[in-house]
Amino acid sequence: MKQANNCALIVVDVQNGFTPGGNLAVAGADQIIPCINQLGTCFDTIVITQDWHPHNHISFASNHLGKQPFDTIQLPYGPQVLWPSHCVQGTQDAELHPALDLPTAQLIIRKGFHRNIDSYSAFMEADRHTSTGLAGYLKERGIDTVYIVGIATDFCVAWTAIDASKAGLNSYVIIDACKAIDMNGSLQHAWQEMLASGVQRISSRNILV
Repeated sequence: MKQANNCALIVVDVQNGFTPGGNLAVAGADQIIPCINQLGTCFDTIVITQDWHPHNHISFASNHLGKQPFDTIQLPYGPQVLWPSHCVQGTQDAELHPALDLPTAQLIIRKGFHRNIDSYSAFMEADRHTSTGLAGYLKERGIDTVYIVGIATDFCVAWTAIDASKAGLNSYVIIDACKAIDMNGSLQHAWQEMLASGVQRISSRNILV
């Protein structure tokens, strides 16, 4: 069902790097793409996010001597999980997945391109000070409600949903159009934080009726 003009769909990081065969693949993440494509037909405003890291990004374990992927280090803005090198600018790993079919999407937010700051949220980088400008864009478009889908539920989707709620937007996560890493209980923890921030969880069938 077509959603009202005050609603937007935010599609988080549906890239080669996070799908099977990618450098930070989330199991089964490609399986949600048909649902996302179908949801896209219900929204006039669609925003896509794209991880876009320099090769020397501070979140890559390979850039820290003696560290392994999924170790944690302390940075000036707090704890930082170290990742395998992924979604490096200009590489195939960083490209949007070829099955993603959202021809009416108007905006791509590239995030994680500052070398010394990681970026999970579509709204705010991990230092919690550097804005992407998305909140202002949505306000100018008259959007007050966002529906969030993509990869990964427990990281970039969760941070985006929480920041949307903090920005005063009605924030919904469409659970069957997301995939999680679920590392050391991260999915349960993310949902606790999302729900505590006022984020609501729904199914795609609530939209596709």
